[in-house]
Amino acid sequence: MDIPTNTFKRAIKAGQRQIGLWSSLSSHLTVEVLAGAGFDWLLLDTEHAPNDLPMVLSQLQATTGGTAHPIVRPPWNDTVVVKRYLDAGVQSFLIPYVQDAAEARAAVAATRYPPRGVRGFASASRASRYGRIKDYYAQAEKEMCVLVQVETRHALGNLEAIAAVDGVDGVFIGPGDLSADMGHLNQPGHPEVVAAIEDAIRRLKALGIAPGILTGDEALARRFVEQGCLFTAVGSDVGILARESERLAARFKA
Repeated sequence: MDIPTNTFKRAIKAGQRQIGLWSSLSSHLTVEVLAGAGFDWLLLDTEHAPNDLPMVLSQLQATTGGTAHPIVRPPWNDTVVVKRYLDAGVQSFLIPYVQDAAEARAAVAATRYPPRGVRGFASASRASRYGRIKDYYAQAEKEMCVLVQVETRHALGNLEAIAAVDGVDGVFIGPGDLSADMGHLNQPGHPEVVAAIEDAIRRLKALGIAPGILTGDEALARRFVEQGCLFTAVGSDVGILARESERLAARFKA
């Protein structure tokens, strides 16, 4: 048995745009629906969603056969938490709130076996298909994708150093927390925030590192994609359910 190919990592390394969706409903059923909708990637959130390891495991299983590559955002840049998701078979991570190169190195190290990292050894986890992938330990790093999230002015000031860390495959700009840090809470579309995001995209492109973003504003999403954002989440399951259900109710209640 061969190790699964990380199609998302291959795509962003080749400069191919990847359109994704945020999943916070914490349900394997909704993930199964979304995985077959045609998106390139699906973010399974555990930072700002009532999601935990057993639930994420079922969601990973639910993506089987879909088009969307699952990416997991752990609640924090925590080696122990990352280790458990690795054993569950996660190949792609979005690590939140990375502020500098040291924190980026810690994120990468959590996904690598010694001597290149600190990942713990498990002989028969889901990641190795319960020991059936005989060369798993030699191949795991090649198929691992580490995306780090910058979401403050301090992190943007360290952008080049963060992006230069060996093993960082992409940098995601967190518009919500960035807008708050810039004094524009809940205004990710504020001109100053948009300008900071566009500057970050340009800087990352110059470094040859894939930029990423999340926005439910279609005009902004298209604008960022045109400027070179390689992995773009264009909405969320919560947003779709909430807004579309409101619109449907309003049409019949009017």
